[in-house]
Amino acid sequence: LAPTLVVGAPDDSRIMQEEIFGPLLPVRTYAAFDETIDIINAGPRPLALYYFGPADAQQDRLLARTASGNVSINATLLHFAQDDLPFGGIGPSGMGACHGIEGFRALSHAKGVFIQSRWRFTDLLRAPFGKLADAVLAFMLRRR
Repeated sequence: LAPTLVVGAPDDSRIMQEEIFGPLLPVRTYAAFDETIDIINAGPRPLALYYFGPADAQQDRLLARTASGNVSINATLLHFAQDDLPFGGIGPSGMGACHGIEGFRALSHAKGVFIQSRWRFTDLLRAPFGKLADAVLAFMLRRR
């Protein structure tokens, strides 16, 4: 389906209040660029943030002063299509990420396993140290 631009939707409309999983792209106008940052930060953190414009101070400010699950610059949905980039939301939009190594880590559980050998060297690490520790210490401190 071809994307549909929705220009001038009221702030209280569903398209401006909910996450969009479809070929709809609301477009907002603004008087000053910092107004866009205020608008983004006034609501819940978006799953995706799209910026169309030059790579300049405005782009840097937007990236530094907003929080979103992902960002696509001068594109839509391509952040999701890259399977080596993390994809996921923040807060009400979801926590964690899928795709890439971040997704592998988020959906995995690293389990530590310690197996004590027949010789319990851990006894050397805590008091009372005992005869073995005394023998090791005497060996290490002997004069040559």
